Amino acid sequence: MKVSDVVEKLGLKVLSGAKGLDLEVTGCYVSDLLSDVMGKADAGQIWITLQTHRNVMAIASLKDLAAVILVSDLLPEDDTAKQSEEENIPVLGTHLPTFEIAGKLYALLTK
Repeated sequence: MKVSDVVEKLGLKVLSGAKGLDLEVTGCYVSDLLSDVMGKADAGQIWITLQTHRNVMAIASLKDLAAVILVSDLLPEDDTAKQSEEENIPVLGTHLPTFEIAGKLYALLTK
């Protein structure tokens, strides 16, 4: 499944990095602790977080993540959005809290 399919099926907003919507999604990782994501997330996963600062993109790029979903209507900081565009890694947004979007993404990816 591509990031664009996840966006469409879950009603997510593309906040930045739209050129990466064709990336393949292999799973999901949920954490707000950067060192946890750096140590345990796998390439191709979508990362669900409430972190909005630039270091999010550094980790997403390092781990070859497919996208980042920001929860609860949070928006990326300007330098985060800029790096998302440069790295072609989408930053997506949802009004849902972490628990709800994680459950919806799990259901979608395990169909």
